[in-house]
Amino acid sequence: MFSASSALAGKWAVVLVDIQGDFTLWKNGSLAVAGSDETYVQKAEAVLRELKKKGIDVYATQDWHPKNHLSFFVNHPGKKPFELIKLNGQDQVLWPPHCVQCTENAKILVDNSLLKMVVQKGMLMDWDSYSGFYVGGDNKTVLKDALKKDGIDKLIMFGIATDYCVKSTAIDGAKLGFKVTVVKDLCREVDPKTTEKALQEMSTSGVKVVKSLGDVKVQ
Repeated sequence: MFSASSALAGKWAVVLVDIQGDFTLWKNGSLAVAGSDETYVQKAEAVLRELKKKGIDVYATQDWHPKNHLSFFVNHPGKKPFELIKLNGQDQVLWPPHCVQCTENAKILVDNSLLKMVVQKGMLMDWDSYSGFYVGGDNKTVLKDALKKDGIDKLIMFGIATDYCVKSTAIDGAKLGFKVTVVKDLCREVDPKTTEKALQEMSTSGVKVVKSLGDVKVQ
């Protein structure tokens, strides 16, 4: 399925994106996406176990919003879910409340013992953040520095959702100098139309998109 020599494995890492209760059907999440049942989470966990055995560490991103986060429609009187507003000069989708700090459905669903690090994002009330490399706005998370410190320059990336947090994390990773490979069949999406656009954006930004983990070649 996937092979890596011990000499090369240390240069690779997995970035697992937002496999949290509120994004899954398994946990009846407020923003559950299609295909995100228990079988999907178990598949992702099995892949992580396999890669860990090969010496490839896993860094997970976690949406971690305060209750008063301005991406939540309930914090805008008169607004409805999925309406667009301007926030910090940019288009902002108004989401149902999700991944609120310290709530059950904010938890990462795979076995946390498989994770070397959990990187939280979206903690700033007035900034949304889809990328694991940024808390919000220009405020960086610890992810880049942690990967560089560990000698990582190549990333295998998958999770939820292809057209939002996976896309943004992958593109930012490429901009920051990492060689990023997104594995499509280990991702789940919000909408097929936005996903098609996201895949094109990732490709033009230097992100390699492959169908399955078997297509990832360590060289």
